[in-house]
Amino acid sequence: MALPDNASCTLPGEEPPFPEIIELNVGGQVYITRYATVTSVPDSLLWEMFSRKNIKTLARDTKGRFFVDRDGFLFRYILDYMRDQQLVLPDHFPERSRLQREAEYFNLPELVKLLTPKISKQNSIGDDACQSDPEESSPNADTARNIASLGAIACASITQGPGSESRRAGFITIGYRGSYTLGRDSQTDAKFRRVARIMVCGKTSLAKEVFGDTLNESRDPDRPPERYTSRYYLKFTFLEQAFDKLADSGFHMVACNSTGTCAFAHDQTDDKIWTSYTEYVFYRE
Repeated sequence: MALPDNASCTLPGEEPPFPEIIELNVGGQVYITRYATVTSVPDSLLWEMFSRKNIKTLARDTKGRFFVDRDGFLFRYILDYMRDQQLVLPDHFPERSRLQREAEYFNLPELVKLLTPKISKQNSIGDDACQSDPEESSPNADTARNIASLGAIACASITQGPGSESRRAGFITIGYRGSYTLGRDSQTDAKFRRVARIMVCGKTSLAKEVFGDTLNESRDPDRPPERYTSRYYLKFTFLEQAFDKLADSGFHMVACNSTGTCAFAHDQTDDKIWTSYTEYVFYRE
């Protein structure tokens, strides 16, 4: 009798279809783990993938690694959970809701429960109370805790102002290299400012908070939220758009500097092409 393609059993004396060491390409990030790890949670997506008998049905990249089209940065926490079924996150982890979505995709219901906030919907999802799940208690205790939480939020809004309790202070530096053409009689052409890329320097969590999906993290994808980076850049090239996002998040410009050099002159005209590097420093209290 023929076995189905997704059969997970192995006949006596038959070699398993997968190697002991598994190489994964998750959204462009490479992970190397053991076969026992990816099959440690029964009925999960990875368990389904690596329990099937026909290995040829799985997608691979150009180097033969098994490919999964998901968030490569957040997958590190998925893999950590599958090693020992425990959730350990950095302090002030800003990607909790996105990680919960990844846990749902990989069909890890226990991890989804650990990531689900245990507080009332009136409270902020990003509060520190979400970092650890409280024990189940009686309805009276839940009511008292909710009243205390609402009182603390009201006091904070009076002493600090609206929305300030959820904002962290810090610096963000915006830098770009631009070029412009200077012709005869100091006349510049219409494309005097040409911005190739806008770079972002600062704490990872602040940069993600301000720029969200418009932030390109491909040059530094595994940077923890509490660490600093100078390798992010934006997916757009309009400085004013970056300034608007910073202003909307409560940042104010506190310093700027710029340098310029004459790169070369055009062979057939007197126009000179100048290049410059400019930085703007923003701060939020």
